[in-house]
Amino acid sequence: MSVAVHYRFSQHFAVSANDAYLWCTDFNPHDPVLMGEPNTKRQITQLTENLLILKETCPTEHGTVAKEKIIHLYPDRLMWVSMHLSGPNKYSQFIYEISAEKGGSTLAFTAHHIEHQKLTKKETDQLAEELCKYDSGVWLLLAKAMKKELNP
Repeated sequence: MSVAVHYRFSQHFAVSANDAYLWCTDFNPHDPVLMGEPNTKRQITQLTENLLILKETCPTEHGTVAKEKIIHLYPDRLMWVSMHLSGPNKYSQFIYEISAEKGGSTLAFTAHHIEHQKLTKKETDQLAEELCKYDSGVWLLLAKAMKKELNP
């Protein structure tokens, strides 16, 4: 049986909320390098102005992992939602919301990660902690890249 693993964190950006949103949602094939995943390949298909599909392939020690995600953009709310359509975490959903704050902006990240195996409560809590640490680390890298690019 699958289990839902929930976690959340926030990340400060040293740029305005609108600039942060535009930078974060300007998806391109080179984003994985900024995320510390230089061997990941990304293909982007724009379906509508506010809907796109990301196809990613990632080499791992167990072979290549392919993921397909659908991204819904909500520019009026400075928000986007990513849902895995295929891959090891199929049906996982990630919600990104940017809000203005003094001296920049903040990303509120909410994860609904689906793990397709049975886990104990302790294992679920441990996985949530590991995933949160990993994802928050990725967003720390992205925040540094954003600051460097937008505030040279």
